Amino acid sequence: MEHLVLGPFSRASGTVRLPGSKSISNRVLLLAALAEGETQVDNLLASDDTRVMLDALAQLGIGLERRGDGYTVRGAGGVFPVKTGELYLGNAGTAVRPLTAALALSDGEYRVHGVPRMHERPIGDLVDGLRQIGAKIDYELNDGFPPLLIHPAAVSAAAPIRVRGDVSSQFLTALLMTLPLLAANGPVVIEVDGELISKPYIDITLRLMERFGVVVEREGWARFTIPANARFRSPGRIAVEGDASSATYFLAAGAIGGGPLRVEGVGHTSIQGDVRFADALAKMGANISVGDEWIEVRGVENENGRLTPIDMDFNLIPDAAMTIAVAALFADGPSTLRNIASWRVKETDRITAMATELRKVGATVEEGHDYLKITPPAHLTPGAEIDTYDDHRMAMCFSLVSLAGVPVTINDPRCVGKTFPDYFDRFGEVARR
Repeated sequence: MEHLVLGPFSRASGTVRLPGSKSISNRVLLLAALAEGETQVDNLLASDDTRVMLDALAQLGIGLERRGDGYTVRGAGGVFPVKTGELYLGNAGTAVRPLTAALALSDGEYRVHGVPRMHERPIGDLVDGLRQIGAKIDYELNDGFPPLLIHPAAVSAAAPIRVRGDVSSQFLTALLMTLPLLAANGPVVIEVDGELISKPYIDITLRLMERFGVVVEREGWARFTIPANARFRSPGRIAVEGDASSATYFLAAGAIGGGPLRVEGVGHTSIQGDVRFADALAKMGANISVGDEWIEVRGVENENGRLTPIDMDFNLIPDAAMTIAVAALFADGPSTLRNIASWRVKETDRITAMATELRKVGATVEEGHDYLKITPPAHLTPGAEIDTYDDHRMAMCFSLVSLAGVPVTINDPRCVGKTFPDYFDRFGEVARR
């Protein structure tokens, strides 16, 4: 297996310009594909997840032209024009969930599949919601999971569509982004069963839909109404803001490694919930400043130079919480991350994976169904070999261990290609011996 040795480092400072947001990139690509008119998408993330979305859209008859750091997307003005296809979507949840919904409404014959791990990630709640409006979807192997076989069907929405909200917010996002394709004479209503997790990601979806001309009425986080005769229309040009999840690794590095370290591309004006990571890091004693489109960290304010332990509910920012788990190694006591059950259905079972790898560097870890309690060691174990489970965030998070003045080996470092292909180059530019 390929591996990368990092460190030992003891400082981190500099400026990092963030790549485009994965969550925004794939949402904008699909909305532009379904919209009337031509959309210029700027600062599009170049990664494995956006590549599989672009490949799928091209296969489905959407016109795409590369221009600078983005693409011109010629929208179909409705459902996909190509009515048959076998679509490989890797391990991209932001592609497979909304594309499944759009395909189910496109009156065609499609097969949707991906890597083996994608075939272990649940999609049953979304399929159940689509079947409520008449969609015809079969499971090829195991009920509730891809691969999927999608068949032509007459779909309509007379009654509210119900979908669970406590497994993945992407199921609700998929329905919200594609139900305007119904062109219903009356409003279309979605009702959420149970607590909706990762609410900031739904907020991203709603804001982007509004940019494309569809305003959804929201009653709390339990009921969403898409107006009658809603149609997506191109805004002409849209820029993808920097990836707030990717910002977390550098912000944590600035806190651990003294800074000053500035990330550019997110700030007060960001629509991404993961900018709240800066608030969590501030609770741990980091010295943080925020502008409209930048965030800067200048070490910690504690006299002992270590972070303050944290005990916090991370339901709203589960991806960013992974960075907190590794930052907890640099705290002066045990930290607890709560309400993170969604980690178990991500690229890997992140709760078990994180606990396993944290123990390799000397931490004492208590693992629960939906929480982790992390007690840092007096000194991190040098030379630990970190397995990454084909999970980009595991690889990026554990790069921070090198800032403890000990070397760390990252196995399969190329897995960061999912969202941040040149991450380790960028990290190497700010880490100091």
